[in-house]
Amino acid sequence: MKQRILIASIWILAIWAIIFLLPTWCFTTVVTLITAMAMFEFFSIIQKKHLPTYRYFGILVGCLIAVSTHFKFRPTEGWEFLLITTICLAVFLLQFTKRKTDNATSGVAVTIFAIFYIGWFFSFLVKIRISDLIVPDGRMMVAFLLIVTKSGDIGAYFFGKHFGAHQLIPRISPKKSVEGAIGGFLSSFLIAFLCAGLMPQIEFIHIVILGILLGILGQIGDLSESLIKRDCLVKDSSAAFAGLGGMLDLIDSLLFTSPIFYFYMRFLS
Repeated sequence: MKQRILIASIWILAIWAIIFLLPTWCFTTVVTLITAMAMFEFFSIIQKKHLPTYRYFGILVGCLIAVSTHFKFRPTEGWEFLLITTICLAVFLLQFTKRKTDNATSGVAVTIFAIFYIGWFFSFLVKIRISDLIVPDGRMMVAFLLIVTKSGDIGAYFFGKHFGAHQLIPRISPKKSVEGAIGGFLSSFLIAFLCAGLMPQIEFIHIVILGILLGILGQIGDLSESLIKRDCLVKDSSAAFAGLGGMLDLIDSLLFTSPIFYFYMRFLS
């Protein structure tokens, strides 16, 4: 517990400085480094399934997505569809160079999945940071998203630890409880109200909706990573952070909340 609190405190201070004190390119650099580390952990986990994934290609493309988002690189209309097509084509071409075809379909699918699940989804943090949506200051939107999402993680942990009595989905994560899920959702929902001042342009009803969405999606993100780890028979994505697991463990809840938050704010704009 002491390790968790200490590391979490350091993370909070570092993130505050990165968002509010450092220039945008520093924020993008940090997101890119986190993406690389999380994807490396993901491919390391998947290695236990003995699938022929393309780790370094996947990490490179995942990082380039964040960088291209920062520079608003859009050479054509519908750039995302061209990107999807190009990535799929490139992974298949890489597979053609392999002498063996064992598990080829699974390896191609997992590589493409990793690029979008981590690289593309997490890059929405950069998109939010540089966006001029209904809230003109992207820093405030990023802060709101991070605080509300991670409050759900913290609430789920503490409520589950002290009041957890009923397993949520034991086949995915035996330690997650119904009480923890409720506590996590309520934490995100309530913190959304307390942080409404970060986005004064947003009407009350939309703060309510965002609190509900982020509270639910954050836990789906956490359960999704737990499902992957369960399938690969590992407890944490890595031991990079004592008491907290790996980088992927730290950002799993943000992988779904970030894109949905962006699209909702874009809808409001």
